[in-house]
Amino acid sequence: ALASERNLVLDLGCGTGTLTELMYGKGYDMIGVDASEYMLNVAMEKKEKSGSEILYLQQDMRDLELYSTVGTVFCVCDGLNYILEEEELLGILTLAAQNYLDYGGLFIFDLNTEYKYRELLGERTIAENRDEGSFIWENFYDEEEKINEYDLTLFIREDSGYYKKYEEVHYQRAYAFDTVRALVEQSGLELLEICDAYTREPAREDSERICVVCRRGFPDGQSG
Repeated sequence: ALASERNLVLDLGCGTGTLTELMYGKGYDMIGVDASEYMLNVAMEKKEKSGSEILYLQQDMRDLELYSTVGTVFCVCDGLNYILEEEELLGILTLAAQNYLDYGGLFIFDLNTEYKYRELLGERTIAENRDEGSFIWENFYDEEEKINEYDLTLFIREDSGYYKKYEEVHYQRAYAFDTVRALVEQSGLELLEICDAYTREPAREDSERICVVCRRGFPDGQSG
């Protein structure tokens, strides 16, 4: 791929574009993809303020459709834990491996671990009171199904001074290390490493978050 193509980076599940803007500031040409119209509207406001030239696309990452290949794909802040079926996670990795990642390009993603859901979140309720609002977070983890449920109740202060109540339910899936390895291999990507996201040492059974680094290999007989 050309150097300019290798400099093109896809932020998959970009949310409000905070990291996308930071990467753009470091000299990368950025594409941000997210399914949430609300999140992307916030990202566009940031883009207007910064003057960046980030391309934002509203798409479900399971149905990704880009106009070109990219040199790097990253999906952070446990974006892939929201993919609840192994087949769908495999589909996302395969799309990158076969359609949208340059030869030699990297796919980097992080995941919350089984240990975190089981031992640290489990059946817990967390409440916090902040200047901008308050929240109640009720957590439930089904070890058999490996599904974690977050029930969030938010009280956000409005300009009027009153508080508005919002309720959200989020589901995430825990993926065992062996499952991640198998899905990466099936997708056609090369697994370079699975490390602890905080120490960058090899992932441990008690790692709370892991970082997975994969690469699209070159066709036989070719190299980068």
